[in-house]
Amino acid sequence: MNHAQTITLYQPLLHRIAYNLLRCKADAEDIVQETFTRWLTIDQTKIENTKAYLMRAVTNNCLNHLETLKKTRFINWEQVNVKEWVGKFKEIDLSHIDVEKELSAAFKVIQHKLEPLERATYLLREVFDFDYHEIQEVVNKKADHCRQLFSRANKKLAAQKSKTHLELPDTHLFESFKKACHLEDAREFIQHLKADIAQALAGKK
Repeated sequence: MNHAQTITLYQPLLHRIAYNLLRCKADAEDIVQETFTRWLTIDQTKIENTKAYLMRAVTNNCLNHLETLKKTRFINWEQVNVKEWVGKFKEIDLSHIDVEKELSAAFKVIQHKLEPLERATYLLREVFDFDYHEIQEVVNKKADHCRQLFSRANKKLAAQKSKTHLELPDTHLFESFKKACHLEDAREFIQHLKADIAQALAGKK
């Protein structure tokens, strides 16, 4: 078989393996793509059983991914230009809206539609104008992956139907978000985002 045939044949199997381990469709797709990319760069004549090799590789990549999430580091605040994004937020005119009502409605949609990694990336990028290198310090993903997370988040939110019934947002996360918006305690919000991601990871085990 050529490369294209091999990928077509084994991709569904590898995706099932990745999804069963990660319980996240987007992450599973990324891991499978990464596995095939690495496989294409090696000397395949030394591989006796391609199927077994790919299954083992995708499993190891998933386990490494889970281990990396558990070791999420604290953001290095000395590298974040807090004054800059605080200034930008102050320039936003919110006088024409009921801030509490609008924030609550928007946050319910974000909580309902986005997974924790997407939610953290979207809020830090869209609301607080963090760049992707700053965001990667929070979610412990590479900057390019953060761009993908943000893109997926935008697509999911764009597809949101107005008639969808939404539950109330997580109280602690929402209150922390409001504090960050009012510039009282941005660090607390970062820690809540990390806890949100960690909780989701624990639920996959």
